[in-house]
Amino acid sequence: MTLETLPPIEQPGQAVTDFFGTSFPLMARYSQMLIEQGQLRGLLGPRELPRLWSRHLLNCGAAEKFLPIGKNATVADVGSGAGLPGIVLAIMRPDLQFYLIEPLGRRAEWLEEVKAELDLQNVEVLRSRSQDLPAHQQFSAVTSRAVANLNKLVRISGNLVAPGGIMLAIKGERAPEELANAREALFQAKLEAAHIEQVPSLIDDSVTRIIMATKRA
Repeated sequence: MTLETLPPIEQPGQAVTDFFGTSFPLMARYSQMLIEQGQLRGLLGPRELPRLWSRHLLNCGAAEKFLPIGKNATVADVGSGAGLPGIVLAIMRPDLQFYLIEPLGRRAEWLEEVKAELDLQNVEVLRSRSQDLPAHQQFSAVTSRAVANLNKLVRISGNLVAPGGIMLAIKGERAPEELANAREALFQAKLEAAHIEQVPSLIDDSVTRIIMATKRA
C-alpha cells in the first residue's frame, strides 16, 4: 500500500483544534511531516496514517494534563521513535524540558529533524537505551507508549523517575492486566499509587488508558 492508495486521512475538526489550542499550528506541521515521511521511514504503518489524529496525536495528547507543573520540571520520553508521545507533549508544553530517549540511529535522526523543523527549543534527543543512562540522571516525569509491557518498562526505566516524580505509560486495552502483572516490579522501583486514568477520545468512541505511578520521595 503506497501513499497514493491510502484511504483519506481524517481531518481535525473544531474540537481537536480547540483541544490543542495555541499548539495546534505546530501540531498540524508535525502531522504533515508524519504523513509525508512516516511510512517511508518506517515510523508508522500504512494503515495507521488515515487515523493519524485519533490513533496517535490525540492519544498522546491525552497525557498532557497529567504532566508536572514547575519551572524546572523535566520529562523523559522512553523509546521515543516517531516522537509519540514525546514530540506531541513537547509541542503542547513548551514550559517543560523534554528528553527524547531513542537508541536507534535512524529514529534519533528523525527526531533531530523534527526538532529543527519545528524549532522546538525545549527538546533534547538522547541516542541511548533508557537503562544505559547514568544512574544519577532522573526526571520529573517519564513517559512511554508502545515500548514494552509494563513489567519490563518499569525494570528498564523506573530508575529514571526522580523521587516524587511520576511515570506515565500510555497503554491499550490490556492495561489492567499489565498493571496486575507489574506489581512486584513497581514495588522494587519504589513506584506507588499505580492506577489507570481513562481519557475519552474527541473524535470517536475510543479511550486512551494511561498507567500512572508516583516515585516514593
